[in-house]
Amino acid sequence: MTANIPASERPDPYRVASESGYADDSAYVLNRADTFAVIDHRGDLGGGAQGLYHLDTRHLSTFAMRLNGAVPVLLTSTVTDDNLALVVDAANRDLPGIPKNTLHLRKRIALRPGACEIRFELRNHDTGTHEVEFALHVDADFRDIFEVRGLPRTRQAPARTLSAASDGFVFGYAGLDGVARRTHVAFSPPPQATAPGGVALFRWRLEPGAAAELDVVIAIERAAADGHRAVARDWRACLPQIETNHGPLNCWLARSAADLASLIADTPHGPYPHAGVPWYNTAFGRDGIITALQTGWALPQLSAGVLRFLAATQATRREPARDAEPGKIVHETRAGEMARLGEVPFERYYGAVDGTPLFVMLAGSYLRRTDDLGLVRELWPAIEAALGWIRDAGDVDGDGFVEYAGHVRDGLANQGWKDSVDSVSHADGALALPPIALCEVQGYVCAAWSEAAYMLRRLGDGARAARLREDARELKRRFNAVFWQPRRGIYALALDAAKRPCAVRSSNAGHCLWTGIAHRRKAERLRRSLFDPSMFGGWGVRTLGAGEARHNPMSYHNGSIWPHDNAIIAAGLARYGFMDAAEQLFASLLDAATLLPLHRMPELYCGFDRVAGNAPVPYPVACAPQAWAVGTVYQLLAALLGLDLDARRRTLAFHSPRLPEGVDWLRIRRWALPGGECELEFRRHERDIALNVARKPLRWTILTTR
Repeated sequence: MTANIPASERPDPYRVASESGYADDSAYVLNRADTFAVIDHRGDLGGGAQGLYHLDTRHLSTFAMRLNGAVPVLLTSTVTDDNLALVVDAANRDLPGIPKNTLHLRKRIALRPGACEIRFELRNHDTGTHEVEFALHVDADFRDIFEVRGLPRTRQAPARTLSAASDGFVFGYAGLDGVARRTHVAFSPPPQATAPGGVALFRWRLEPGAAAELDVVIAIERAAADGHRAVARDWRACLPQIETNHGPLNCWLARSAADLASLIADTPHGPYPHAGVPWYNTAFGRDGIITALQTGWALPQLSAGVLRFLAATQATRREPARDAEPGKIVHETRAGEMARLGEVPFERYYGAVDGTPLFVMLAGSYLRRTDDLGLVRELWPAIEAALGWIRDAGDVDGDGFVEYAGHVRDGLANQGWKDSVDSVSHADGALALPPIALCEVQGYVCAAWSEAAYMLRRLGDGARAARLREDARELKRRFNAVFWQPRRGIYALALDAAKRPCAVRSSNAGHCLWTGIAHRRKAERLRRSLFDPSMFGGWGVRTLGAGEARHNPMSYHNGSIWPHDNAIIAAGLARYGFMDAAEQLFASLLDAATLLPLHRMPELYCGFDRVAGNAPVPYPVACAPQAWAVGTVYQLLAALLGLDLDARRRTLAFHSPRLPEGVDWLRIRRWALPGGECELEFRRHERDIALNVARKPLRWTILTTR
């Protein structure tokens, strides 16, 4: 048990080692649900985190091509808009008898679930005929993702095997977990020769203007699977089409739609967004819920899948080795060998304090968006169990606040969304001792009581709904009395075991606006604190204010900037009517997306002050794409437009809508609402934003309010 061990005395075993970094100018990411690849700009694999992965295992670790013994010169490479293919153009170096830039190589690497397909086309642009040897070196190390991240194995892994096939090579690995994993590398046409260690050789005689083609299929095979057959659905087609006159915003929207679609996995319970590539490409409870909350107005099917999946994996009994308690929502699931063997505790791990109230929040939000009372009835036993956990096991010391104190020695020391070992501290830098009550978690609980009351009222239990509303009011009263720090104008990050407030400026307090737990008279001071120069440096609100003892702009949670965190804060600012501040956050994140590679919002970036002409400083091991970073633009749009959707009343309202600076019009098409599709346009005029409704479902009312 780790509850009474200060985090400062424990190393962080799950940090991503710096040598595992890939988020630089030498790597691209392709991903399709359970399968992803980290590839260098030449379209090769080999080194660091590069590889082809499936279900937490690296199934191909080396893929290197040589042309007459030399590495070709890269001309250009780019990822396609759907994140599923990388196209590379290269040329030959000066070679004996072959002048440079006379042979053009085009390589297209395409990903699909459980497989990677590569096509090479080599064309001779010289006036003479050339003999070419094309060599491909492939290998598979079958390393677990945690091992790639830098965590040593506690057991000696078996050696992988390599055998020849009629069309290529087969790599095999008999895991200690009883799962047989294979990687079949097939060439068409087959190689003319092979060399030891997985080298395939192709020899072509190219006349002037002639071309040679080679197809490679890398198929991933895994025995002892759960039997579920994934469906490769195009989720982009289910999203509404959003278009503006502003090119950078259009690029950000298009990339976010592609990223979201590429992260959604098909599960036996419905669609679920994987948390992020490469380190968290699996189902996480908190991440899936927040992504669903961000995108629920645009893609409610995702909310339904998340709710069903989490209800199916909800804890039903106390298991200290998993931090599981009845009613608790799962934090992390893993399918790799190290998790299955218990070398890491994450095969099904429940060490999160916030996923359970967020689950209830999502259920209520989904009902408001869809009026699907049938799903709420189906899920009610799980919702009831979650409410029970919040009231009982979630309140570790019985003080009326929800806390965490982990029971797993090698589990997570901190169990909020900032789960680094050093992420919860006092003003003097001392780390808080558990049980720890985080400020944002109390907000989630308050919102969970309110959403549960709404669902109960819809289910016909008005008396219990009234009691839950009163519970929410009482929690709000006590929270504002205990957590508010008047000298700093902000809510304390947390209360420690001695009920001492962690009186530091942190972005967590901004979540208290999103959930509505902040008293209105305190909200204005909180807004000012969040935009103090110590917190807001131009690219967004920092996780921890400059000047705090543990502030470090390059840390994971103590001074960095997380886009999803800022989107939640923007939604909270809009809720309290601070539209100028919400618009300022939108503008800062739009500027960041405009300057970041591929217009892709990463998991986080460093919290340095903004410098004119410079992009945000990357965090070297950030996930990209990452689900709740992808959802950022959808939540920001909903906040700025003042979107309020009530499916039961068939009402779609926009309260004091705004458009970001530089956006003169914004059009939403193919927006599915209960009963039909909606098409509308917002257009900027001199003094206001006008709404034009081109199409709406029957009996729906669409309006703007001031």
